[in-house]
Amino acid sequence: MFGFFQEEERQLFLQLISVSGIGAGTAQLVLSALNPDQIKTAILQEDDRTFGKVKGIGPKTAKRIIIDLKDKISKEPINLSGNLPSGNNTIRDEALSALLALGFLRPVANQTLQKIFQEEPELNSVELVIKKALGRLS
Repeated sequence: MFGFFQEEERQLFLQLISVSGIGAGTAQLVLSALNPDQIKTAILQEDDRTFGKVKGIGPKTAKRIIIDLKDKISKEPINLSGNLPSGNNTIRDEALSALLALGFLRPVANQTLQKIFQEEPELNSVELVIKKALGRLS
C-alpha cells in the first residue's frame, strides 16, 4: 500500500513502475529525491544525470526511464512555478536532500525552504539554510 500527497505523484509512480527494471521501491526513491516537475523536466530534456542523483538508478536505467516515458510525459502539462526560488539551486537541492534524509516529508520541507528563500534570498550556505529550516520544523 502506497500513499501520495498529490494525484500527480501517484500518476508518476504508476508510470515509473511501468518501466522495465523499476520496481515500487525504486519509484518511491525517485519520487522522494525529485519532485514531479523535476522528473518531468528531466525526461523531456533527456537529462539522465538528474536521475543519477537517485540511489539505485544508473545511467542505463535513467536512459530507459527517459525513453519509455518521454511520449507519455510530453502530453502532460508541467508546472514550473512550483520550483523554489533561489539564486543557487544547488544550495536548495542539498538542503532539501538533507531534510528528506532526516525524515521530513517533501511537501513540508519544500514549503519551509520556499519561505526561507523568499525571506532571505541572499542565503549562500547550505548549513545555514538547513539550520534555519530545522529551527522552523522543530
